[in-house]
Order: sequence, then structure tokens, then C-alpha cells
Amino acid sequence: MDAVHRSGCPINLTLEILGDRWSLIVIRDIMFGNRRHFRELLQNSQERIASNILADRLKRLVERGLLTRESDPTHKQKAVYSLTEMSIDLVPIFAHMGAWGRKHLPVSEELSIRAELLEDGGPKLWDDFMEELRAKHLGKVLLPGTPSVLGRLTEAYIEVANRRKSG
Repeated sequence: MDAVHRSGCPINLTLEILGDRWSLIVIRDIMFGNRRHFRELLQNSQERIASNILADRLKRLVERGLLTRESDPTHKQKAVYSLTEMSIDLVPIFAHMGAWGRKHLPVSEELSIRAELLEDGGPKLWDDFMEELRAKHLGKVLLPGTPSVLGRLTEAYIEVANRRKSG
């Protein structure tokens, strides 16, 4: 064991990287919300993350290899954040966390619909979503006509949100 980590336990090591209140939320918003810029992450945060905390988490997630940060070619002062393979590998964990939350906690219908679809779709859907994220964030090429899992998850969310507003 090295002096930087409390122990070599894989759960401990994972929690040292992802165990704070905001890291998984930032990854979730990039992964499921397709928010790639600081301002999008800040303004669209359901949990109302403070700008200094967001800046800190983005910096930490880049340093730890869960995100990359590149200059935005359309605007010199903006950066684009992308998921890395390490963060894409969290899809099954997000699916399990969502299923657990749906089972044990008072979730809202609109914010849990994506978790429900991931749970129902199981590992095959997770793998398809991970491949789509690899294409979007890592430049992997998908076969033409490959259906968008993110599109399906987003459409379901919008449908439930609109139904709640009109009902």
C-alpha cells in the first residue's frame, strides 16, 4: 500500500476518487445530459452545484483520468469535457444505483425514467450505451443506423416531463 491511499481495497480506492457528493453527479450530467461545457453543467444542474465546486470537480476528474478537457474549436475561451473509458465503464454502476434508488427511495417519475429503462434493458442496453458514449467522447465509429440509446433515454424523460406539466 502506498502512503497516498488509506488502503489497497478496491472499494476504498474507488470511493477516494468518486465518493464525494459531486463527482458522480458531474459525470452523470455529462453522460446522460450530454452537457460538455462548464456553463451547461452549471446552469442545468438539478442539484444546483456551486461554480467553485464544479470547477474543482472538473479539475479533479480530469487529473484522475475520468474526463478530458480540450479547447472548444468554436470558442477560444471555452473548454469541452469528454468522458474517458474509465468514466464510460461506470454505466453499469449508474444503472445499478438507479435501480437501487428506484426500489428504496422516493424518486420522481421524470428523473427516474432513464434508470427504469436502463434497468429493464439490462447489460445489453448498457453495452450499447457505452458504445455510443465511446463514439461521442472517444471518436469510435458506430455502424450506420445504430439506434441512439441516449436519444431513447432523453425522449422518455421529455415525454414524462411533458406529461407531468400538462397533467
